[in-house]
Amino acid sequence: MLRYFLENHLINISQKHPKDWQEAIRISGEIMKKNNLVTDKYIDQVIADVKQYGPYIVIVPGVAMPHSQANSSEVLGTGIGLTIFPEAVSFDPNDSEKDAQLFFMLAAKDNPTHMKNIANLSNLLMEDDMIEDLRKVKNLQDYQKVMQKHDKSKEKSR
Repeated sequence: MLRYFLENHLINISQKHPKDWQEAIRISGEIMKKNNLVTDKYIDQVIADVKQYGPYIVIVPGVAMPHSQANSSEVLGTGIGLTIFPEAVSFDPNDSEKDAQLFFMLAAKDNPTHMKNIANLSNLLMEDDMIEDLRKVKNLQDYQKVMQKHDKSKEKSR
């Protein structure tokens, strides 16, 4: 899946630390907009959902999965974008478990595809050291090293 982000131009290694989680979601949405997968209104809906329901998009410490409902009219295509920030972004100042540095934004035209994307992403994140390796990425060369490392570890496990 790491190759998917690279080959589809759906990776953003941000050098800028966002001022808050709303800005982080907007920045993570830029790569999706650039690839004609979502509109600004979709990104606004993701932010509104987090305001309404809390930071449910932080799926494990360090990782956020910004998304809104599948089949939204503001979803133009199906895909997942990865944005890596230089430091973790706080969603709740009283709970560091709700900080995220890796933002995987999801967009899907239908529910089955949405669920498949979530499953694929979950499998990726369960690989040994994946989250920690991605959190250390500062540039494209670092990302490619992580990709090579995890490709090799998959080959060994076969």
